[in-house]
Amino acid sequence: MRLFEASLPHQWKWSRFGDHFEITRKPRGMTLAAQELTFLPMDAVPQNGAYEPDSYFVRRVEDISSGTYFERGNLLVAKITPSFENGKQALASALPGDFGYATTEVIPLRPKGPTSDIRLAFFYLLHPEVRSFVAERMEGTTGRQRVPEAVLLDLPYPSLPADHQHRIARSLEQVQSALRIEASALEAAQKLKKSALEALFAQGLHRAPLIESEIGPLPASWDAVPLGSLGRVGNGSTPKRTISEYWNGGAYPWLTSSKVYDRNITKGDQFVTETALRECHLPKIQPGALLIAITGQGKTLGHCAVLRTEATVSQHVAYVQTDTTRANPVFLRGYLETQYDYLRQVGAGGGSTKGALTCAFLRSLPVPLPPLAEQNEIAEVLDAIDAKMALHQQKQAVLEELFKALLHKLMTGEIDVNDLDLSALQPAT
Repeated sequence: MRLFEASLPHQWKWSRFGDHFEITRKPRGMTLAAQELTFLPMDAVPQNGAYEPDSYFVRRVEDISSGTYFERGNLLVAKITPSFENGKQALASALPGDFGYATTEVIPLRPKGPTSDIRLAFFYLLHPEVRSFVAERMEGTTGRQRVPEAVLLDLPYPSLPADHQHRIARSLEQVQSALRIEASALEAAQKLKKSALEALFAQGLHRAPLIESEIGPLPASWDAVPLGSLGRVGNGSTPKRTISEYWNGGAYPWLTSSKVYDRNITKGDQFVTETALRECHLPKIQPGALLIAITGQGKTLGHCAVLRTEATVSQHVAYVQTDTTRANPVFLRGYLETQYDYLRQVGAGGGSTKGALTCAFLRSLPVPLPPLAEQNEIAEVLDAIDAKMALHQQKQAVLEELFKALLHKLMTGEIDVNDLDLSALQPAT
């Protein structure tokens, strides 16, 4: 059931957000005696459900030409698009001093009385339906729309007993705390992988003497060879969507550049027919191939993955049908990750086709080639780190879904907070 259509439990009722919270205003007649004040720019307002701003800044009073007055403990809600829709907001509990100034693009809120929990308001404003409801009522020109204060104050809000508010807020805090732990663990794993990539491809596993090569210093037992010498290089095509015989009833996986984010591709999302394979000259690529995004918006271009199932690809994906007797595709994928920025520079205009890598370029791209046994060892190290990163990413995804579900069900009374046990989210001691 949608949020605002929910029938609340006995003794709960729908009210206005403004019945419980109010806009913080600078006290009339207040003068600024200090020479410096805490200032909070929009960039420091988080959008990941964290209470506190990323950092507080100190500015001289004469340098603050405009700003929004706020006090310690206030909830600061971004009011401009797309910051509001993205959930940029902060609970300034750790503000140095009793008050400060923030960007003019936030609305500062405080409880009207001791029975209104500002933490619950913080979480409530993260509900997707709440953000959508308010965003539909923003005013202003396209691209510069803002949330009117009256819209925020008139927002439907469930009136709950104070003890329920505190318990619900605490439960949601537990989920957010678990999310932060997973985010920190993922960040640590990403740093570990970056360090591992730099060390493994510069020095190898066995700290052998280094020699100079066309791609820089390498262990003496390694070679530098063209990528094309390690397997057939090519790319695919996109069968015409208007020809139903190419798509209807298709069972052969056809991969686009977005699939490279899977890193290990075990299945397809789109499928073509044998007719498409034959008439569109699509390659049948075997497991063990290295796939590389050779075009793409954003960060896609330059990403690569290892194919674990038979498939074909679009023209935006190049493949290296790796000779696995000479090269481990996981090893090659790891090396190409270290070359991501270079590949993007080439794809942005250094190749023969502007905005894309070419198969000719990839064939000639020099890559390191250790003995296969050492490649396999390095691949095992990288796989272990990748598995750790994937585990933390999966946990984050589960916790994010749990937060959304609990936020909705606790605020509508569908789940009684007194029946909730989140002890399993606590870190092991």
